[in-house]
Amino acid sequence: MDAFTTALLELSAPAAVLGSGALYAKAKMPRTYWATVGIPLTIHRVRHDYENVMEACGLTVEPSFWRAMASSATNRPAKPAMPKIRGIKASSTGLRIRLRLARGQQTTDMVDAAERLRHAWEVHAVHVSEIKPGVVELRIVGFDVLRNVRMPRRSAAKPGLLRVPVALRADGAVHFRDYRQAPNGLNLGANQSGKSMFTRNLIHGLAPQPVALVGIDCKRGVEQRPFAPRLSALATDQGEALGLLLALLVEMDDRYDLIRDHQGVPGSVAAEDVTADIWGLPEKIRPVPIVVLVDEIAELFLVASRADEERRNQIVTALIRLAQLARAAGIFLEIAGQRFGSELGKGATLLRSQLTGRTVHRVNDLETAKMGLGDVSDAAVAAATKISPDMPGLAVAGDTSGLWSEIRTPFRSLAEVAQRCAEFAHMTPDLDRLAAFRPQVVTLPMPAAPPDLIPVSLGK
Repeated sequence: MDAFTTALLELSAPAAVLGSGALYAKAKMPRTYWATVGIPLTIHRVRHDYENVMEACGLTVEPSFWRAMASSATNRPAKPAMPKIRGIKASSTGLRIRLRLARGQQTTDMVDAAERLRHAWEVHAVHVSEIKPGVVELRIVGFDVLRNVRMPRRSAAKPGLLRVPVALRADGAVHFRDYRQAPNGLNLGANQSGKSMFTRNLIHGLAPQPVALVGIDCKRGVEQRPFAPRLSALATDQGEALGLLLALLVEMDDRYDLIRDHQGVPGSVAAEDVTADIWGLPEKIRPVPIVVLVDEIAELFLVASRADEERRNQIVTALIRLAQLARAAGIFLEIAGQRFGSELGKGATLLRSQLTGRTVHRVNDLETAKMGLGDVSDAAVAAATKISPDMPGLAVAGDTSGLWSEIRTPFRSLAEVAQRCAEFAHMTPDLDRLAAFRPQVVTLPMPAAPPDLIPVSLGK
C-alpha cells in the first residue's frame, strides 16, 4: 500500500465518523445538529445561491431605468432587481432574514414563494411576516420544533399581566394567550387532543399573577379540583354553575358602578383620568381581573328533561352577557369543548361569535373545525383537519383577524400544575360576591416519621 492510499484512508475514516455522527444528530438531536452544522450550512446556501434562487422562485423584477442605462453604457447585461438582504440573525431553531423588497413587489409575493424557498435552501419551513411596508422577515425553521416542544427560557421573562406563554408556534416563536388583546377564547378538540393540557399551561402561567381564577367543571370537578388552592371559586355541576355565573354578573355590575362613580359629574375628574374600563382606575381601587375557565361547554347547554330547560336558558343568558359586557369590567372567558355548534341549542352560535381567540386541536369531523376556524381562514380549517392523533397538544390558533398558526403546548402533568397552584395559593384573592363558591382546600396530614431504630448487637 503506497503512501497516498494510506493518507487517503487516514483522512476518510474520521470523515466517515463525522458524517455518521452528523446524520445521527440530525435525526435524534436536531437542536444540536442545527447549532453546529445547520446554521453555517444554511447561511452558506443562502449567500452562495441567493441570486439564482430568487430568479428561479420568480422573485425578480425588471431593473430600474437608471440601472438599465448604466448597464448599457458599460456594455454589461442589466441584472434583474431582487429583494436585498438587510440582515441575518441565527437562533436555536432557525434563521431570521430581513429583506428589502424590490420596487413593485409585495409581501404576498414572498408568501407565495415560501414553499419554493424551503426546498431551495433545504430547511424545514419558511414563514414570512411583514415588518413595515417594503420590508419583510423570513423566519427559517431548521427542523420540526413541534415534534419535541421546548419552550425558550426567555419566554418566562416576557409575560405581562394576563399575557401567558402557553405553547410553541411552528415558526419557533412563543405563542402567548393575551386576554387584554383577545378577552374571550374558545378551545375546541376531541378527547385526548390536548385541550386539558392547554388549560393546564394557562393556569400554570396565571397562577403567579395578581388575577382571580374561577373554574366551572361539571365533571364533578375532576379536572379543576386539584387547582383548588389557587381558585377563587369553583362550580362542579349545573346548579352551582348557574349560581356562580349569576354572582359574576353581580360582580360585573358592581365594577361598572365603581367606574361610573370614579367618572363623577362633569368637571370632577380630569379629562385624562376619565375611563370606561377598570384599567383606567387608580391602582388602589382597581378590582382584580377574573379569568373564568369553563371545562366542557356542552355540559352547561344540554338538558335531560323539561325541568332543566329554565336553568339552561339562565346559564346561556348569563354566559352571553358576560361575553358581551364583561371585558371592560376585567372579567374574561376561556371556554373549552369538543363541539360548539347550533345543535347545542338556542344561544350557542351567539355565544361562540363573542369568543375572539380560537384554538382548535384534533377534531373528529370537518364541521367542528369550521365551528372554530371557519370565520378565521379556510387554510386554518384545512390545517386543523390534518392533525395526527399521535401529536396530542398540536393545534391551530387564530383570531377573527384572519391570522393563524400551528402551535403545540408543552407537557405539564396534573401534579405539576397542582403543586404550582399550592405554591401560589397566597395570590388567591378573596372576592365577596364569590365567597360562597370558594372551594375548600383539604390539607393532607404528613405521614408520621418512623420511630428511631435502636441498633441491636448480634454478639459474636
